[in-house]
Amino acid sequence: MRRLLTDPDPASAEPPSGAPDVDLDEAYAYPAEAARSSFVRSNFVCSADGAAEVGGRSGPLGGPADRRVFQLLRWLSDVVLVGAGTARHENYGAVVVPAERRERRRAAGLAEVPPVAVVTASAGLDPAARLFAVEVRPIVLTCAAAPPERRAALSAVADVVVCGEQTVELVPALAALAERGLTRVLTEGGPTLHAQLGAAGLLDELCLTVAPLLAGPGRIGIGQGQPWAGPVAMRLVHLLTEDDSLFLRYRRA
Repeated sequence: MRRLLTDPDPASAEPPSGAPDVDLDEAYAYPAEAARSSFVRSNFVCSADGAAEVGGRSGPLGGPADRRVFQLLRWLSDVVLVGAGTARHENYGAVVVPAERRERRRAAGLAEVPPVAVVTASAGLDPAARLFAVEVRPIVLTCAAAPPERRAALSAVADVVVCGEQTVELVPALAALAERGLTRVLTEGGPTLHAQLGAAGLLDELCLTVAPLLAGPGRIGIGQGQPWAGPVAMRLVHLLTEDDSLFLRYRRA
């Protein structure tokens, strides 16, 4: 992977450009403040014409380099945050962390495996799903209006946290994760959760892979839902490339 552009900010922790082989751990390192308070990073892949899915799945958009970045961002995080629809549609399971990365996480003071946290106002998840057959119990972020019997069933296989009355309120949800020491938050969507985090001013970074293909009209983008009051300004931290794909890291300005 080659670096095309690096952050011109002299305070940035980014290494200087020029080397053809990029150290991805350094390129995607969380800032120091992420160890102290919630820092939310989203990761998406889209086509060159802005589609976040082909045939309803993001997988066809990503190549080997995108999968490397996808895995790395998980390995650097404290928790993977996802909406229930995406968890069901993508058949989420555990975050797979190989032995070498587990050692590196332990050395950095992190748990060996980051848990998956699922946002669901209805608690509409199957306790027998692959998501719950894991070594690290997932976290279910739900609300008081979710049916009590669903919350009770999920409590047997996950840590269930009520974060709001009628809907899942994202500020209390992130606070609940932070109370557990989970401040480096990686969200993988879906587009609705991503848009909600952005609208609430809670999205600190966007890591975006732009795939070298055109998906055509009628596709879903990386943000879905109600219009925002206004755009959110971002600044480019780095731009990498491999196999005609672009890897952009933006931080909220």
